[in-house]
Amino acid sequence: MSDDKPAREPIGEDARIDALEQRLAAAREREEERNRPQVQGADANYRAGNQVLAHLIGGPLGGAVVGYAIDSFAGTAPWGLLVMLGLGFVVAFRNIIRISNRRPD
Repeated sequence: MSDDKPAREPIGEDARIDALEQRLAAAREREEERNRPQVQGADANYRAGNQVLAHLIGGPLGGAVVGYAIDSFAGTAPWGLLVMLGLGFVVAFRNIIRISNRRPD
């Protein structure tokens, strides 16, 4: 045992282990790609839907607030509120019709 060589030779990397590691890495990459969300951000239909919802809520609500303010200053309750609420609905539906008639890009 005077040799500086170890008693056993170190085992080299087996080609099967390398191939297995490559297949595992490819499988992990495919799995991450499959689980990644497909839509990045909001698409045009989602934005249009949000616009419609905003007009349906904002138009009548804004009309009601303005109508209430007119009624409180002019003392014409409930006519200012009713007229402005109706006008808010008309404006909201006009905007929704404009959104629905818009051509896709």
